[in-house]
Amino acid sequence: MGKATSIKTSEDVRDRLHILASERGTTITKLLEELASRELTETEREERAREAAGELGVDYTEQVQQSGQDAWARVRAHQGGAA
Repeated sequence: MGKATSIKTSEDVRDRLHILASERGTTITKLLEELASRELTETEREERAREAAGELGVDYTEQVQQSGQDAWARVRAHQGGAA
């Protein structure tokens, strides 16, 4: 782990993180590390989409890219805007 720092957030978010960490038997710091490491960046999603298309023998066209972005938007909508 790198140098410790602090993040400002609301008390409600802090309290929720505390509950989530407690339920998992971990700390807020470890919980945040886990959440941040499993969430893909836009660049990582794009790289994986290109790789998946190649493995499936699909040309990664702008139309395929747009379909993928639309799918991610629907996933986020079902997750309440998260991800």
